[in-house]
Amino acid sequence: MGYAKKRTGAAAGTAPRVAQSAKVSSAKKAESSSIWNMQIGGAKQKTDMKRVEVLLFVSELADLLEAGMTLGQALQALANQGEETSAQHFVCQDLCERIVRGENFSDACAHHPKTFPPLFSNMLRAGEASGAMVEVLRRLGDHYERDDNMRGKIKSALTYPCVVLVIGILAVIGALVWIIPQFQKVFDSMGASLPLPTLVLIGLSNAVVHYGWLMAIGVVVFVLWFRKWLKTEAGMRKVDGWKLRAPLVKGIVACGAYSSLAYTLKTLLSNGVNVLQALKICEETCNNAVIGDALRDARQRVTDGTTISGPLAGSGVFPRMMTDMLAVGEQAGDMVASLEHIGKRYQKDMDRNITTFTNALEPILIVLIAGVVGFVAIAILMAVFKVSSSLG
Repeated sequence: MGYAKKRTGAAAGTAPRVAQSAKVSSAKKAESSSIWNMQIGGAKQKTDMKRVEVLLFVSELADLLEAGMTLGQALQALANQGEETSAQHFVCQDLCERIVRGENFSDACAHHPKTFPPLFSNMLRAGEASGAMVEVLRRLGDHYERDDNMRGKIKSALTYPCVVLVIGILAVIGALVWIIPQFQKVFDSMGASLPLPTLVLIGLSNAVVHYGWLMAIGVVVFVLWFRKWLKTEAGMRKVDGWKLRAPLVKGIVACGAYSSLAYTLKTLLSNGVNVLQALKICEETCNNAVIGDALRDARQRVTDGTTISGPLAGSGVFPRMMTDMLAVGEQAGDMVASLEHIGKRYQKDMDRNITTFTNALEPILIVLIAGVVGFVAIAILMAVFKVSSSLG
């Protein structure tokens, strides 16, 4: 309530100054969009902030509000920090102009869904109702930072094998295109019969040399088709279900999804968002179609008076430990604390699975690469020995 009074009075006092700044900004936009000011290859206006930029925006906005600045002044200050073509300048200036026109901060943020997801707007709406805007922004900052840490750990765990596989594939292609044809010329000049592994290797080399362009086109077409298929409902459910079942990978992806879901639900409930709305937001932000379907079914059953843990346990998607801990929290009337324990539990499991994944992946990749290199070396050496024996 105190925040609402402060915001109303401050907005009235700063409205002329912010409105004047908005007019200047609009004039600059109109001037820059004039055909006489167009530049070939000039900087393009960015309209969507990245996750890291949103994290910094939330933290800095909370600091400015806590220091005594009004919402309009804080947004204008953040807009002035970025370049005119930056996403921060565009978004903060637009938010400032909307607030001057009388919109709530949460409604203004909802006009930028790619920058501020539903979780952001709903938590701000709860903060406006309770007058604890700074506290809500702090919790949002903690949520974004925790989520980014989990994403960073998963990406770092998958980066190493991807890089090694790409380098290995390029090395094999290079050997088939440039090295094997040189040996083939030598073997053909000697006219000796070659062993089966060498013939297989030479056949692969000839296929890559003569039909490599066709293979490349086929790979590109397959990748484009696969990406398009992934955007369909059937494709998303198939791949997301595989992520939750695949060996090694499921321990990272599944635990990360459970931990993120628990923290998101805990953050929403602790800020006064009702259970049905919180489940809907989690369904939209979970980034997994299978988990999203389970949350949608749970939300429909919660409307009938059922507890959350029951439908989630019946879906078969969530582990028994998670639903049991959630049921204990429901019985004790403290779901927020229970969700906090669930989030910590599965975050630790994710960290442990990442370590297991990287430790298991190194010998697997070594054996794979050694097998390919060994096959190439044995095929060439067998041909060399056979040619040498025939000459001797």
